[in-house]
Amino acid sequence: MNDYLSLKDHVYKYIVEQINNGNLIAGSKVNENAIGESLKVSRTPVREALIQLSSEGILENVPRKGFVIKKLSTEEAKENYFIIGALDGLAATLAAPLLTEKHIREMEFYIQSIDLAINTENFEMYHKMQEAFHGVYLSVCPNKNLVDLLLQYKKKFLKNFVAADQTEWLKKALLETNNEHRKMMELLRNGDFADLERFMRDVHWNINKGEVIPL
Repeated sequence: MNDYLSLKDHVYKYIVEQINNGNLIAGSKVNENAIGESLKVSRTPVREALIQLSSEGILENVPRKGFVIKKLSTEEAKENYFIIGALDGLAATLAAPLLTEKHIREMEFYIQSIDLAINTENFEMYHKMQEAFHGVYLSVCPNKNLVDLLLQYKKKFLKNFVAADQTEWLKKALLETNNEHRKMMELLRNGDFADLERFMRDVHWNINKGEVIPL
């Protein structure tokens, strides 16, 4: 049974990676047979992974069409930003007293790496570095159920890949977001944990950013 679950989780991870890499985009159908052949697994673990992704709101099971990558409406995106802001702010506040100087330096390193990724237009690396930045404090947050719920909501946002003529706009937006990371570090270092929670909820995850700025 554990081997089966492990196989299903492997398929689940593969599909999420395909979405994050832009190989599967919103509105596209997930080819179950192709996934099974690519991973050399039977239909059952593929189906189970798709059902889980559907229950998490990442896929939609469309009658007579199958599983499709779900695109959030603007209203859904704003609602999710509201929830993520509350959860992420609380997670950071709970983790803050447990962060060591090593954790702080690691987060500052990721901020510099994010700037480099943006300026070189390496947006895939940007996504990896910003996930690593948030991952530092989430890894020490003592409430693991809260973190799991937060990550589940974050997965509903597909990585945004923009056209060439939107690159400058995207770079500006991401640099502004990274400056918010710097503000978070300032509040962390000063021990302003209540202000940190409010900043993450009301600014970093402002609902008006929903579906506009990539996570």
